[in-house]
Amino acid sequence: MPSISQKGLSMPESPIRKLVPFAEAAAKQGKKIYQLNIGQPDIKTPEVAMQAVRDNSIEVLSYSHSAGFASYREKLAKYYERNDIHVTAEDIIVTTGGSEALLFAMGTITDPGDEVIIPEPFYANYNGFATSSGVTIVPIESSIENNFALPPISEFEKLITEKTKAILLCNPGNPTGYLYTKEEVQQIADLALKHDLFVVADEVYREFTYDGVKHNSIMSIPGLANNAIMVDSVSKRFSMCGARIGCLVSKNKEVITTAMKFAQARLSPPTLAQIASEAALDTPLEYFEEVNEEYTLRRNILVEGLEKIEGVKVAKPKGAFYCIAELPIESADDFAQWLLEDFEFEGETVMVAPAAGFYSTPNTGLNQVRIAYVLKRENLERALKILEVAIKQYSSK
Repeated sequence: MPSISQKGLSMPESPIRKLVPFAEAAAKQGKKIYQLNIGQPDIKTPEVAMQAVRDNSIEVLSYSHSAGFASYREKLAKYYERNDIHVTAEDIIVTTGGSEALLFAMGTITDPGDEVIIPEPFYANYNGFATSSGVTIVPIESSIENNFALPPISEFEKLITEKTKAILLCNPGNPTGYLYTKEEVQQIADLALKHDLFVVADEVYREFTYDGVKHNSIMSIPGLANNAIMVDSVSKRFSMCGARIGCLVSKNKEVITTAMKFAQARLSPPTLAQIASEAALDTPLEYFEEVNEEYTLRRNILVEGLEKIEGVKVAKPKGAFYCIAELPIESADDFAQWLLEDFEFEGETVMVAPAAGFYSTPNTGLNQVRIAYVLKRENLERALKILEVAIKQYSSK
């Protein structure tokens, strides 16, 4: 029998999706499952985006430009301008989700064996993108004790070698919800300039910031134009995960020229989804004010509820819609599977994402879970009650 590639065998499973078969089996048994494991917002997609697709009279669903619609990129540039990010349409390549933008970035700036430094825990699929690109992730651990703030910059510098090509940040963070301060972003920028590194910033949660704190983009740092690469997406911003539209943004012309080769190789991003995404940019600012107000309430319900559960430690997020909770258990993997296979409370259970998959360092985060507060408030409150019962029952078995 022909053998599978080592790369394929090395690809990690998604810690978010690997429990799906157990959830499907639980649902067949009649259990109601509160899904705290995945960042699928229940916020309604802006009507203007949906209407743009319904109103379109396309007769031939053709390819778009490999970089995406010029009209969409021009409109994106105006959107970024309002966010103090000064780019042109030529600095933007539309991609099939933020995931493809990250793959394009890695393909553009790294060769097999090169290294990228990433604060952990980080978005789990970075591990998969690195594996598929032949890149070595060099993790630097942040701590729940200080809400997963940026580790000391001196610790970053210790990890830089001749193979280091970039530092990758997710801001606000998935899975931690940490929002980097202006000073922290500047420290990373200064380090990148000192060592001639790229900074790849995953900023897909830009709009979701709380407690009056502002987002600070790597693209707004003076003097960093040739080092900065931004990844973005409509998925969470407009609750359009299924559109699969993202973008790669850089003022470094060589980066854009090279990334375009990858864009041409996959032909083009999806046409109808670009139509919806372009229209979504007309969404009134009030939409985000209402969404942020809702997420702030949900965050407060979740964090305050978790803090009341004996033995649970939780980091309070300032952005995105995730938090990391440390549970009084040894294995979150076993606990998450047990929740679906063997536990129920009044015919209901919860689904969480074990946090070990959000680390690159082995045997780290084993007793942590990522929780997404994307459920309605009453469902979050119910899920917290079920989780409290589950932890007590699991700990006594």
